[in-house]
Amino acid sequence: MVEISLTPLAGRFGVVVDSVDLHDVTSDYLFPEMRAAFERHSALLFRGQDLDQETHMRLAGLFGPIEDRYADERKKGEAFKVPEVSNMTENGVTDEMDQHMLHLKANMLWHADSTFLPVPALTNILTAKIVTTSGGATELASTRAAFADMTSKRQERLRQTRLRHRYSHSRAKISPELAKLPMFNKWPDTLWPAVWKNPVNGSEAVYVASHAFEVEGVDRAESEIFIDELVAECTSPEYVYSHNWRVGDVLIWDQRAVLHRGMPWPYDQPRKLRSICCSVTDADGLQAMRGENGAG
Repeated sequence: MVEISLTPLAGRFGVVVDSVDLHDVTSDYLFPEMRAAFERHSALLFRGQDLDQETHMRLAGLFGPIEDRYADERKKGEAFKVPEVSNMTENGVTDEMDQHMLHLKANMLWHADSTFLPVPALTNILTAKIVTTSGGATELASTRAAFADMTSKRQERLRQTRLRHRYSHSRAKISPELAKLPMFNKWPDTLWPAVWKNPVNGSEAVYVASHAFEVEGVDRAESEIFIDELVAECTSPEYVYSHNWRVGDVLIWDQRAVLHRGMPWPYDQPRKLRSICCSVTDADGLQAMRGENGAG
């Protein structure tokens, strides 16, 4: 095995991976060590990278199947392009109240990606291409650390809890009109256990998101209180790392054990990140999660 240099990123989770050029990573060179660090530390930061789309996609493919939410909308023969998290258009910077910008603001709610999909995300590989003079941080919160700090009674209750997720629910928190768009209503509701057990090391983490709207068997009003309190508990300051972007940063985190959110920036300034989500597989615990709820 090749040794990689790791420096702690935050108090309870995450590491900076030093002296690795992501262009060099292959399935049998550096990636096994990266994947082991990913399982153990939940978040990896690489500095000074210059990921082109091809390298970004190749790296993502090592983690798992690349998520493609727009496969049904793509024209025949049209190639997949790495999605951008950006306020830039061919006509300049998007207006703050534009629907696209409202969609970006919905990402400022604490969430794990794709909990509303039949196959949710394992990770997000996010890299900065254009950054603003201030603001625009991405915050991560370790739900593994939060779960470990809970009382045994609280842990056991969560192990018996299942949460229902819907994409339009998170968008409705920002704009009811946004939530009506077809892209946020493609998929039926999903039902996932509120705790995801890592099959590699047995660590448990709270599995929740801004897309969660109902606790199974509990009325909507009580569900909302429960979910809001759970998210607040998991995002207490001691569990949070705030990443201030530099061009060339690459941040990779475990969606099974980490919540994230974007932070505001001066919206008259251009900003561009590129993002690929990779889907979980049975090796990541998907079948175990489905087996517990018979859904997903």
